[in-house]
Amino acid sequence: MAATRAGTAPVVALHFGDGVLHAIDQTELPWRERQLELRTAAEVADAIKRLAIRGAPLIGVAAAYGVALELARDPAPTSLSRAAETLRTARPTAVNLSAAVDRVERAVQAVGESDAGDAALTEARAIEAEEQAASAAIATHGAELLAGARRILTHCNTGALAAPGRGTALAVIAELAARGSLDAAIATESRPLLQGARLTVYELSRLGIPHELVVDSAAPGLIAAGAVDAVIVGCDRVAANGDVANKVGTYGLALAARAAAIPFVVAGPTSTIDLATPTGAEITIEERDPDEVRLIAGRSLTLPGTPTRNPAFDVTPAELVSALVTEDGVLRPPLASGR
Repeated sequence: MAATRAGTAPVVALHFGDGVLHAIDQTELPWRERQLELRTAAEVADAIKRLAIRGAPLIGVAAAYGVALELARDPAPTSLSRAAETLRTARPTAVNLSAAVDRVERAVQAVGESDAGDAALTEARAIEAEEQAASAAIATHGAELLAGARRILTHCNTGALAAPGRGTALAVIAELAARGSLDAAIATESRPLLQGARLTVYELSRLGIPHELVVDSAAPGLIAAGAVDAVIVGCDRVAANGDVANKVGTYGLALAARAAAIPFVVAGPTSTIDLATPTGAEITIEERDPDEVRLIAGRSLTLPGTPTRNPAFDVTPAELVSALVTEDGVLRPPLASGR
């Protein structure tokens, strides 16, 4: 088990200042902490597409600032529609991205062209502040829900690199550690891009939280063996019935948790709940470049041109979800009538 320095502040994944969106290039972590300086909607969209900026709440905030950046350069309505379309199509699964763009677009349309840039920036800052507040509340509600769990397994990355503030699922783990009730966090590698091995371990190390890293295929066996008290993950979109789209591999963890009769908890802000999507069957699952599977660190893992599927997400049915932790408290499926 990794023993690390304690009490380090969470990483700040992005911040806006002096007309520039500064963001850590997450593709280079944990080996190098390189700051991107993004000045246009197209640059923000590219950073989102290639996962330099990632995590459903964070890409929503980044996209909001992307619209504001474009309108600071050109406040015309054509600039707004162009920026909005560029950013909406950057990644399809997380509802936060399109919702944030829509919200900034509405704020701009409510004012004159001369005030468009200021209106966009004000709305983007409001979205960021709301996500930060949601993160703090999720940490509290989740820690109360999982107060008896001492070894918690998590998948992908759900900390400050995925959401403004402390994050979502990882914020709950951090709060349990701060309360002294956590023995260890268990992080999956999260193939194919290793967000768990690269990013979650990076954040746990910075926070001084005891942790272990496991390959994805080892996690169900550890759950079955009683080495895990609870599983907590984030979410990219939650359908109205409570079905959850999250990093591919989440569904298998939910099945293992159900078989072992341990909690399978999803943590995310209400901005990830999409009441316009009835069930998980209607969620668009992003298919990414096959080379993300065929290569690692630029080196081939298999024969060149091997036919490959690379879904970035899967859908976990609501009946496998013990609880959805949001800033409003702990919710239970179905959500359409209870939010």
